[in-house]
Amino acid sequence: MSTPDPESYADSPTTLAAALRETGYLADDGLATAAYLAMKMNRPLFCEGEPGTGKTALAQALAQVMGAELIRLQCHDGIDASQALYDWDFPRQLLHLRTLEAAATAEHGTLDADAVEASLYADRFLLARPILRALRTSPAVLLVDEIDRADDEFEAFLLEVLSEHAVTIPEIGEIKAVSPPVVVLTSNRTREVHDALKRRCLYLWLDHPDVAREIEILRSRLPGVPERLAQQVAAAAHRLRQADLIKPPGVAESLDWARALQLVGARTLDVDSAARTLGAVLKYREDADRVRDRLESLLAS
Repeated sequence: MSTPDPESYADSPTTLAAALRETGYLADDGLATAAYLAMKMNRPLFCEGEPGTGKTALAQALAQVMGAELIRLQCHDGIDASQALYDWDFPRQLLHLRTLEAAATAEHGTLDADAVEASLYADRFLLARPILRALRTSPAVLLVDEIDRADDEFEAFLLEVLSEHAVTIPEIGEIKAVSPPVVVLTSNRTREVHDALKRRCLYLWLDHPDVAREIEILRSRLPGVPERLAQQVAAAAHRLRQADLIKPPGVAESLDWARALQLVGARTLDVDSAARTLGAVLKYREDADRVRDRLESLLAS
């Protein structure tokens, strides 16, 4: 796989799509246009869709195309601003304070309280979390993954940061991005994200690819996969997504399945090879049990 020219994405959505393809990410016109506009307009790109539709992979591919650092903020229930923005290294601050006290005692002097406080809140004691790192890094792609798992308060915090491309640290002052990071937010739609956040973003819905595009993805990401096997895996994955499963497979699972089949020496997807490698594509026992009973019909060409 060749390394794309870091500037090759800059001309148009078409050139961006071509650059993304060089990384192995196949973008249609709508996706390439949304990503291109997000970069040109300095607007976050809000990607929503089912798990496994390529939302996170898009941010990874954009970082590769731009020659930028990918900085990931994984959201979870209870995440707060300190986990996303910054914190102070209290153990090192305490050690620094004790060192100053010991030096003052040895010299029979006294500490200047203002000077000590200023030294404690120096940049070297600042622990930059993902958002602050993204503001201080250029170029950067900030991936805010699964924003739907965070709460309303965290969304409100993000609004200010994403609008201003700056944060204020009381002990230091304002830190503003010289060159704003490209921001990609993802959501699996486990809950609705507030309109206020969506209004500040460009919106993109990502669906599972059709069979033809999935074959193309498999062939691009796994160059050694036999064409017939890629066709069978893509068709089977498509049928699995239409079945009543707890966790339908995404493209990542299709890739894992094709790779697993290659590793066990399968040249085609049959009932035996599928049964042996189901753990690569299905992640719940109930799903695996249901599918094993229907393998022949699911694999029928």
